Amino acid sequence: MTIEQGRSVGIDRFPNFHKSGSVRGMKRLYYGKDCLLVRCGSYIYNVSAELRIYYQATI
Repeated sequence: MTIEQGRSVGIDRFPNFHKSGSVRGMKRLYYGKDCLLVRCGSYIYNVSAELRIYYQATI
């Protein structure tokens, strides 16, 4: 997802971690294996609470 798209949907209100972090580790330790993660800029956001953001990012 581009930074502009992220700003328009308010992605900064979701839990996030830096792109250098371990996606596998964050899923296993914090978010759960079925969480929906989206990269926007230098961060990866857990957008499981709003499915439309995840599907918008995959288009």
